[in-house]
Amino acid sequence: MRVTIWIFTLLLLITLTFSGGPGTATGKDVYVPLKRFSQVLDLIEENYVREVTREDLLDGAIKGMLQQLDPHSMFMDKDEFKDMQINTSGEFGGVGIEITLKNNRLTVIAPIEDTPGFKAGLKAGDIILEIDGESTQDITLIEAVKKIRGPKGTTVELMILHKDEGAPEKVTLKRDTIPIKSAKSEELEKGYLYLRLTRFNENTTAEMRKILKDYNAKAGKFKGLVLDMRNNPGGLLDQAVSVADTFLSKGNIVYIQGRDKKSRKDFNAKISSLDIKLPMVVLINAGSASASEIVAGALQDHKRALLLGEKTFGKATVQTIIPLADGSGVKLTTALYYTPSGRSIQAEGIEPDLNIPFEPSPEKDIVPAMHNVMREKDLSGHLETNNHKTKKQEKNKKAQELLRRDNQLRLALQLVKQLPHLKLIN
Repeated sequence: MRVTIWIFTLLLLITLTFSGGPGTATGKDVYVPLKRFSQVLDLIEENYVREVTREDLLDGAIKGMLQQLDPHSMFMDKDEFKDMQINTSGEFGGVGIEITLKNNRLTVIAPIEDTPGFKAGLKAGDIILEIDGESTQDITLIEAVKKIRGPKGTTVELMILHKDEGAPEKVTLKRDTIPIKSAKSEELEKGYLYLRLTRFNENTTAEMRKILKDYNAKAGKFKGLVLDMRNNPGGLLDQAVSVADTFLSKGNIVYIQGRDKKSRKDFNAKISSLDIKLPMVVLINAGSASASEIVAGALQDHKRALLLGEKTFGKATVQTIIPLADGSGVKLTTALYYTPSGRSIQAEGIEPDLNIPFEPSPEKDIVPAMHNVMREKDLSGHLETNNHKTKKQEKNKKAQELLRRDNQLRLALQLVKQLPHLKLIN
């Protein structure tokens, strides 16, 4: 059985039982609320202004029952259940934003990199007030996802209230095929790799380890790693565990525990063939949620990496997806997860070791201000060799552009170079 942070575990056999244990109504008490429910059901069927089927009424009752538990528990009909499954294994048409209900408001957790939502400037914390002119008040997550998704090339209009802004803005987004590639990289300087994880799907660990293995083989000397999980909304629990395990050789990574204290399940590091012990800095922000927080929390508790950026989103609940006999399904919060030191960061988030807000760079190039040492290449009329302009130079140009636009990344690179001297890494 695969348990996930926000999506996609199947229980093949579900048996519902009622017992007389603590917290369970017994005898005639259990029938009092059921009798009231039956009376209301009859009243609606007989007197509501429009005819409503009993199936629709019962589906609505189940949705309401789950929705009042927490923002992540929900009922899914057959179509919604199918849609839920494609998030971790297939491509789909949409705008590329992960959303949640926060304080009963439809809120952006994070945009997925290189998607319409990302390119339009949507950010973590943005509130979606309307979808195609319809208010999102009292909307469920499943309903919101259905409205925002759609075929590639079609458009959807969102009324967005950006964080810390007073007036909302209408944003028209053209849907596209949302990519499922979750790991990207770029060499920042010789021996120093920038590795970005955009989500945790079925292929994340394999993609990440291939990047690390290939770079380790060709870099000559792998000196340090900047792992970027900013605006990574999370995904599969097993992928979070295996990503963290890549950088840990022993100890607990995360444990989950439900209502029953005996239900605790520990996920521990194993000795891996890919032995990555080099200095690390991890970038996080308010869009880092769920699986991202598991990885960040494990690396922080084991003092394996330095966390830099801003406080994370704070989602530490575990959902189990339970298929029902008719093809529908229930997503139910069944446990909380805890970092190795026993922290529950639910609604709290993970504080970085260095709290450095992101500062948009000015149009003017700011890299020279960081490196104001005069070198031979800076002198007018300096000699160039025939092989000066190479593909490597183009790659360096891309890396410099990344550094120019990102103050957190620039500082991360400086710090990862100093970590061996500061002895912050075990």
